Amino acid sequence: MISTKQIFVNLPVKDLEKTMEFFSKLGFKFNPKFTDENAACMIISEDHIYAMLLVEKFFKSFIKKEIADAKKSTEVLLALSAGGREEVDAMMKLGLEAGGKETRETQDLGFMYGRALEDLDGHIWEIFYMDESKMPKK
Repeated sequence: MISTKQIFVNLPVKDLEKTMEFFSKLGFKFNPKFTDENAACMIISEDHIYAMLLVEKFFKSFIKKEIADAKKSTEVLLALSAGGREEVDAMMKLGLEAGGKETRETQDLGFMYGRALEDLDGHIWEIFYMDESKMPKK
């Protein structure tokens, strides 16, 4: 088995400055070592989980296919766990205030609570809290 240590999710963005401003308003920080005019390394979880926000032209240099238009179709849902329902709602509030859109009704399954935020480029971020002790027994 391969031993993986980190994940870097690469996402195409139209305007890197506006995208960084959007995520900064949600409380995310960026690693300056991997941030320049073509890309920004957004820290999701220190030393483990990152989103590389790549200007579309630069993103295209890594692929042979067309870039999916996230405003028209969904290729991926990015799910971020939060520490509680209040954190889910707080992150959504910040995201909406920063210009994001809520993409569906709040999901409350008792053991899991989640909401969905669309960022400026149309990528969907599922923000959820799950209490495994309340999961239904199989």
